Amino acid sequence: MNIATLITFIVYLVGMLAIGIAAYRLTSDLSDYVLGGRRLGGSVAALSAGASDMSSWLLLGLPGAMYAGGMSQIWIGVGLAIGAYLNWQFIATRLRKYTEVANDSITVPDFLENRFRDKSKALRVISALVILVFFTFYTSSGLVGGAILFESSFGMSYESALWIGAIVIISYTFLGGFLAVSWTDFFQGILMFLALVIVPIVALNEMGGWSETVNRVGDIDTTYLDVFTGMTTMGIISLLAWGLGYFGQPHIITRFMAVKSSNEIPKARLVGMTWMIISLFGAIFTGFIGIAYFAGNPLENSETVFIQFTDLLFNPWISGFLLAAILSAIMSTIDSQLLVSSSAVAEDFYKAILRKNASQTELVWVGRIAVLVIALIAILLAYNPESSVLNLVSYAWAGFGGAFGPVIILSLFWKRMTRNGALAGIIVGAVTVIVWAQLSGGLFDLYEIVPGFVLCWIASMVFSYVGDEPTPEMEAEFDEANAR
Repeated sequence: MNIATLITFIVYLVGMLAIGIAAYRLTSDLSDYVLGGRRLGGSVAALSAGASDMSSWLLLGLPGAMYAGGMSQIWIGVGLAIGAYLNWQFIATRLRKYTEVANDSITVPDFLENRFRDKSKALRVISALVILVFFTFYTSSGLVGGAILFESSFGMSYESALWIGAIVIISYTFLGGFLAVSWTDFFQGILMFLALVIVPIVALNEMGGWSETVNRVGDIDTTYLDVFTGMTTMGIISLLAWGLGYFGQPHIITRFMAVKSSNEIPKARLVGMTWMIISLFGAIFTGFIGIAYFAGNPLENSETVFIQFTDLLFNPWISGFLLAAILSAIMSTIDSQLLVSSSAVAEDFYKAILRKNASQTELVWVGRIAVLVIALIAILLAYNPESSVLNLVSYAWAGFGGAFGPVIILSLFWKRMTRNGALAGIIVGAVTVIVWAQLSGGLFDLYEIVPGFVLCWIASMVFSYVGDEPTPEMEAEFDEANAR
């Protein structure tokens, strides 16, 4: 391990912890801890949402998929870009306004309970439970990515690498909450962006340009150049369907809720989509170039292709910077997931059910303790070194997209929706994803987010006609949110 790379890496980690400590001093109540007091600027919100969205799969999973399968894997990037744009265009502004009107809601379960006047607490509890279940798997995927990074770069054992990465991430999330997460995500997003631009450009230059790279890949196997290789209609639909997940990801849509003004949304959308599209191209090209570059010495683990480029093509100081970018991708997602999960425990279980009169200081500390507990469970899940970053992410992504996506969309755009519809949609969507993922063969090879999303939408609409209609108060609030 080169000492220059290690020093660069350590400086980065110390900087992230310093942000956590600074944010600790600005965090006084639960709203500050889980939503930053609704004072994020558009650019910070955009890069924070992008960084927390993309996670380790952008620098490990996606390049690895491209390296292993060639151009046929680009469909997932197309689906994500379309889904992210639609989310910013149609959900962001409306959700920012509606959550403020709906009793200043600060979490997704909080919004759903206030939106549908659910005094039974069932909607809040079920939503929070779904968040905890799927975020535990999602967090675990990030910890696996961190372990792969430390193991490959520093020669550590998988278990040691897992614990070191987890301790750093838990520390600043524990201390600073949403402000620490958002500001670290902002800087991490910039770092990821630069890495995904620099690495493929240098690798292309090393290979003699784009034409030479394509020719070499074609010489290895022409199927790598065909976007339809090995693809069935169901396979393409499954990859494009990743875009459906955006509408239900709590760690992304809470960024919409935290923007200081809806007037910031257009700027945030421009910054966020520019960042995302260029980053996706960088990840795709990195994996594709790797097919030609490593042809004589194939990688054992395809998800290390980006790491191998940083080790082989750059001097140790730059390599340390690029490895920090990979850790940025991992940290920026895990911290957001831990924060949303801890807010579900503090706001949606502890305050709503156990101690309605709990003080703000008490709730912040409940949230911090929850960060520790959830992280420990995720570490245990990540202890299997055979775990795949992309597989773990795809399961959790489908869980949130199938359980919450249609419910969030309909709650913002359909006045007739009721508490029964929302509750049925969340349950049906989550259960469908869990069951479908255990089955295989024929129709069951379709990515589980598709049946989860469709059945959640149907259940939400059907059960909204079962029981009481929306109250005049709910309809008036809906109209007020639209008027804003």
